[in-house]
Amino acid sequence: MAKPRKGLFRSITIGLPYVWLACLFLVPFLIVLKLSFSQIATAMPPYTPTFGDPATWWASIKQLTIDNYLWIANDSLYFNSYVTSVRIALISTVLTFLIGYPLAYGMAQAPQRWKPFLLMLVILPFWTSFLIRVYAWIGILKPEGLLNQFLISLGLIDQPLIITNTETAIFIGIVYSYLPFMVLPIFANLDRMDKRLLEAAADLGSTPLKSFWTITFPLSFRGVLAGCFLVFIPAVGEFVIPDLLGGSGTLMIGKTLWMEFFNNRDWPVSSAVAIILLLILVVPIVIFQRVQDREAAR
Repeated sequence: MAKPRKGLFRSITIGLPYVWLACLFLVPFLIVLKLSFSQIATAMPPYTPTFGDPATWWASIKQLTIDNYLWIANDSLYFNSYVTSVRIALISTVLTFLIGYPLAYGMAQAPQRWKPFLLMLVILPFWTSFLIRVYAWIGILKPEGLLNQFLISLGLIDQPLIITNTETAIFIGIVYSYLPFMVLPIFANLDRMDKRLLEAAADLGSTPLKSFWTITFPLSFRGVLAGCFLVFIPAVGEFVIPDLLGGSGTLMIGKTLWMEFFNNRDWPVSSAVAIILLLILVVPIVIFQRVQDREAAR
């Protein structure tokens, strides 16, 4: 009787993640996918068909259309929103990496007794509301804010810098908000690295810089890759930071999707926008993962 119970426990343990993915990803995805092929309607909910009566499902399926995707393809607003979102997310990811990698490297090289304290400092911002932290940057970056007052008091500038309602403010907000997502996976890889490799390289005459590029960075590359994905993916669909720090002139797909859903109440078009955004993010990741698996199998 022990073996069947053990097999049942193993099946449940393996099956739970799939059940979780099915309930919290696959089912919502299928609902949004169905909405993206629906038509807008002056009703509640504001789309047709609703598939309310099982007897009319076949007739409802015939009402599905690709007009929403054609609308998005023919409207430059959505194309510009996607391009701007990817560009801002990519630049923000690079900036986050340039700041996060030295920070993670310094944490990994710190004495063991200091590492828990340094990790706490990195994680500490998560103890505060994300919205409050973004609002705090408004008080820092606005013309009469703390940053301009500090620079003027030092005599570095004569007139306040205009930072709010610009892409610069968006970059600052995204880098600040998502910096821990870059630091933590890189630190985890650097902290697990065998320090004897660097000692051996030094014994063979390698300079510290050469040892870094030939040993340290390659061994931490998986952490770098994970950090870049953790920053880039949410930054593409970011809505709060562009809306509060970027102003009304900022055109990002998260804000465009929000306007279609709540202001225009066009649920089908907003669902199509979300599906295309998901494909933009998921397809490259899947392709990259397959390439990595093939290289690992060689």
